[in-house]
This record gives sequence, C-alpha cells and structure tokens, in this order.
Amino acid sequence: MLLSHKGIKFEVKNIPGLDRNFIPLGRFFEAYFKDARHPLDVAVERSNGEVAVWRLRIHKTPELSEADGYCVERVIKTMLWMYGGFRVYLSDEDMARRMRQIYCSGGEREFDWDYMAGIYERPFEIVYAPQVPAERGGAKAIGRHLEGCRIGFDAGGSDRKVSAVIDGEPVYSEEVVWFPKLNSDPDYHYEGIVSALRSAAAHMPRVDAVGVSSAGIYIANRTMSASLFLKVPRDLFDEKVKDIYIRAIRDTFGDVPYAVANDGDVSALAGAMSMGENNVLGIAMGTSEAVGFVDADGNITGWLNELAFVPVDAAPGAMRDEWSGDIGCGVKYFSQDAVIKLAPAAGIELDESLSPAEKLKAVQKLMEEPGSPAEEIFRSIGVYLGHSLALYYRYYGFKNVLLLGRVMSGRGGDIVLDTAIAVLRDEYPDVAERISPTLPDEKSRRVGQSVAAASLPELG
Repeated sequence: MLLSHKGIKFEVKNIPGLDRNFIPLGRFFEAYFKDARHPLDVAVERSNGEVAVWRLRIHKTPELSEADGYCVERVIKTMLWMYGGFRVYLSDEDMARRMRQIYCSGGEREFDWDYMAGIYERPFEIVYAPQVPAERGGAKAIGRHLEGCRIGFDAGGSDRKVSAVIDGEPVYSEEVVWFPKLNSDPDYHYEGIVSALRSAAAHMPRVDAVGVSSAGIYIANRTMSASLFLKVPRDLFDEKVKDIYIRAIRDTFGDVPYAVANDGDVSALAGAMSMGENNVLGIAMGTSEAVGFVDADGNITGWLNELAFVPVDAAPGAMRDEWSGDIGCGVKYFSQDAVIKLAPAAGIELDESLSPAEKLKAVQKLMEEPGSPAEEIFRSIGVYLGHSLALYYRYYGFKNVLLLGRVMSGRGGDIVLDTAIAVLRDEYPDVAERISPTLPDEKSRRVGQSVAAASLPELG
C-alpha cells in the first residue's frame, strides 16, 4: 500500500485489519531520512550528567519544512521518554527556535515540558548549540539476587501481583484486582500494598528482603511520579506517596533490605533472568506499556524507557492518550487499551460498567472459541508490534525481546507474537534476522515480573 504523510511517500505491506488508518512511524522515518542532506545533532541531558546524542539529517527545504518540524518534534519526544532529560540541544538554530514554540507553556508538548521539569527538578529548556555535548552514559548492575526468603511485589494499574520466593524458586503467587488510578486516598494504596506483602509472607518461614516493581519513576526508592497515584492530591502525594513503599515494608517487616524499581526495568530483568541472556528489551503489556532494557553487559542503563509515551503511529487521527494528551504513542497500542479500542471494529460490544481489566478478560474469554472475532484484535496488535519492534530496534539494537503482561496471556498472546514475527520477516528482513521475540511460559507471563522484583535487593 502506498502511503503519504507530510509530503513523504512510502510503501507499507502490512496494515492492521481493524485499524486501516495506521501509519507506521518507522516507515515514515525511513523514507524521510533517505534523501535528507542537512546535518542536525540532537542531544538530551539528564540531571546526573548523562547525555544521549542522535545525529540526523533533515531536508531544510521550503516544500518539506512541515515534514522537518514533524520529524524533529517526534525525535525529541522519543528521546525524552526513552532517556529522560531536562535540556535538549539542537545544532540548528532555526529548528531550536521552532521546537521552543512546541515544548513550552501553552505549546503542543506542554505536558512533556512540564513533566520533565518536575521529574528532574530543573527548568526544561531547548538550547541551540553548534556543537552538542558528547555522549555520556551510566549503566549499572541490578537484581539477580536469589538467596534467602524474598517477596516480590508488582504494582499495576488494574491489578497487583505478589510472589513469595525461596532461594530463587517461587512458592506462592497471587494476583488481585485493585483500582489505584481511581482512588485519591493514599491509604487505599498503602493498605493494598501491605495486604499483598502479608499474603506472601504467610507462605515463608521468614522475610529476608522485599523487592518492588512499580509503574512510574523512582529515585532512591522514592516515588517521583507515577500514574498509579494519579488522583492523589499533590500535598498528600508528598506526604504519603513519595515514601509509600518504604513505609509499607518497614511497618510490616521492620529493617529488612528492600529495593524499588520501575516496572519496565524489572520486565527487562525478568527477561534476562528467564532466558539466561543479556541485550534484552522487556515489554510488559498490561494497564500500560512497561518497557525496560538490559544491555549487552547485563546492566540497566538508567534511562526512563517509557515507551508508552514514545510515538509509533504517524496517523493524524491516531488515538489520544488521556494522560499526556499526545497521539499515536505506544500506550494505546500495547496495553489493554489497545484491545478495548479495537473491540468495536471487531463487532464486539463490551459492557461499559466493566473496568478496563475486566473488559480485557471478557475479550480473552471469547478467545476460547476458535474462529472468534476477537482473534482479529490480537492480529491487529501483532501488526502494530511487528512495525514497532523494527522501530525500537533502531533505537536500542537489542537481540532479545520478551513479551510479558496480561495482554500476552493465552491464545491471544500467541497470535500477537506470530503476527509480529510475520510482519518483521515480510517488511524488515534485516531486523528479523537479528532479533528474537519470545513469550515466557504461561505462569511467568503473569507473575514473572513479581518474581524478578524479589531479586532486586542485595542481602547483608
């Protein structure tokens, strides 16, 4: 199929059956960059001194001025949510001026401008620099501690999982539905966490350590930002949420070692541990798209890896994320939201009184019948995934991909994987030869992250 976007034409062989307007952003990028000649360096700086640098070429012609602006804005958006940062450097003065009008108060990307400033506690700015700063990284080892009696807790937006783990072997796991995003009282969250910890502790002779995997951004085990606590007022967030996991663990078990990590990093760690491999991109598809990366040396990079807010669809009418206000980002393609948004196109009516997690379960229930119209939902997600894995590969250069989370459970997950591999082989054979997307076994698909979380703290 021949597509056109911002004056750039390109071919796409595979389009989701239930979303014919989908425009793979990676295909647009490939066509856009192919004939671009004007050099542009983009650097993103984090508050710990780390810097990520991408070296691009743009067209710098009047007829493709709109495409230039669109492409650079999408690149900056991607780099911010992949690496994190409070300052962006651009080596082109005109483009820096254009981007300042977008990433500012009242601008199209005001959310990103404000969010990054809050996380790094520094004003967000876009700077013109003829020579951008040099790249600087800071990967570090994390997790893989298996000795002793450990608890791993995984806090999701629709359910919470907990595992009791003895010397690396899970002896108990449970999954409980909860509604953290709908509750403004932080005591609701605290009591849910404590309840899960006590449930796991009841299945072990003692508790030596507790590890937590949770959506959001965590610094020194403290919650800096997390959509789980979306409804909690700012004053209560500072008072009761920033140290909520620390308090829950200490109040329940006293002075035991603990560690709190972003669920994306833990999903990558789960992948690395289950496969005995490094260079792993872990993608957990549940309430959102949680992503983490373990590099070729087995280390965590320290990047945000929030691919839920990284664009994958260039379609002007792509679905909008309610939180960030942006369109075409991964959260609406690789989460339960994707299943829900595609259901009507598949002829499936879902009871609006159900929670998002219950709607996903209703669709998965339909998958028990071969030939169900629900199959097309998971095929469409598989097409999204095939195109997006090729795009993610250009960013990370990973070798292994482990697909986790509720969306990947059961027969639907198998269809997603098979379809994604077929799209990769058909459209991106060079990438298909280099990467290995896989699913864990059914038990690990649902609780693997909480087991990996148990390995986070180091004893002693």
